[in-house]
Amino acid sequence: MTELHFTCTEVRADRHAAGPTLVFRLRITAAGGHRVHAVALRCQLRIEPARRTYADAEGERLTDLFGERARWGSTLHPIQFAQVSLMVPGFTGETEVDVPVACTYDLDIAATRYFRALDEGEVPLLLLFSGTVFSGPAGFQVTPVSWDRESTVRLPVRVWREMIEQHFPGCGWLRLPGDVIDGLLAFRTRRALPSWEATVRALLSTAEPPEPAEPVKIGEIGEPVEAEPVEIGEGVR
Repeated sequence: MTELHFTCTEVRADRHAAGPTLVFRLRITAAGGHRVHAVALRCQLRIEPARRTYADAEGERLTDLFGERARWGSTLHPIQFAQVSLMVPGFTGETEVDVPVACTYDLDIAATRYFRALDEGEVPLLLLFSGTVFSGPAGFQVTPVSWDRESTVRLPVRVWREMIEQHFPGCGWLRLPGDVIDGLLAFRTRRALPSWEATVRALLSTAEPPEPAEPVKIGEIGEPVEAEPVEIGEGVR
């Protein structure tokens, strides 16, 4: 059985990809310098939120994922980020390959909401490996990748933000049901609004409660009015 070891040495954004893509540089080492013909590799990526600290503003934005900060001791569970497969070409002893991971800016995805909530620092990631190894110095052996193979890496928040900004500058995406889209379109048409941004802003302005008026004190409006004194009992029968 050929035993493999995995180390993630780098993570970067692919500036030439058609969509937001992170590239994980992976070093694969075959124990004993054995000859490996190919590896059908599967990689599962998880976010480990309990392995970093959070500023107050970040904690407030993460409430919808983990609840109030007082409960984080029991709610700060790992978040599934991605699962990818690739074929690793043959090598002897050690090799390095790039693992591209397509990313989304859909705010319905928990991983995206987590990334967006962070201002700075790094995101702790855990990479879990499985798959099939085709090896053998003279013949051909087929063995599974051990299920305990894993590697850790810390993704700078700056890298993720730059990647998203490259493809969606200053924007975000919301996925809505078709009937809601139809309702928004009808609202936009009735109001003759020029864009979707103007449509959403108009809805937000109508949804916000009006600011309460400040109480007016007697004598603040116009000139003060002096009341004539009235004698008690005068005109009373």
